[in-house]
Amino acid sequence: MSPRGVAIPGVREQLFRATDRLLASAGPTALTTRAITGEAGVANGVLHRHFHDLDTFLAEFAAGRLQAIADTAAALPARAGHGTVTGNLTDATLALFGSNALALMNLVANRPALGTALEHITTVGSGLGDVEKHFTAYLDAEKKLGRIAADTDTQTHAFALLGSVHHLMMTNPAGPPDLPRRVRRIVEALVAGMRPDPG
Repeated sequence: MSPRGVAIPGVREQLFRATDRLLASAGPTALTTRAITGEAGVANGVLHRHFHDLDTFLAEFAAGRLQAIADTAAALPARAGHGTVTGNLTDATLALFGSNALALMNLVANRPALGTALEHITTVGSGLGDVEKHFTAYLDAEKKLGRIAADTDTQTHAFALLGSVHHLMMTNPAGPPDLPRRVRRIVEALVAGMRPDPG
């Protein structure tokens, strides 16, 4: 444990990483100030020197992790023309709805007050509202390359993919044990309807 009164480089991220580990191993109910600082190896008071209270800390933690998830979607359009359409969409969707996203959903469900705080923090510049746009932009790029049909309604297909997997996650609060397979089947069904006409 770090000595009392000694500045800790990168303490915020140290606390956030400790929260990641606790959330993955013990769930949202384990997230107390004492547990987080203990996992991070710092004194109890360190968290409150950087954040107003535990809820403020957890809101900033969740916002940062949600931003990272949104950033993975922002990188999707650059994948156009590489790999396969099915593979690219499957990988990007699993990154959005994987274990990290499930843990964050469980955290917000366990602490409803975080919802309001997150809305305030993520209103500007979070990129969360742009996820569907990034998937649409990817499909538009693939359409220009001729890898999906020219008449594909890309926005509707992006919405259908994200909406389907979101429903899958919401109806399986613990996370489907076969999530990668289920997501790939959804993607394959949608991509089958976007294939260019061979004639």
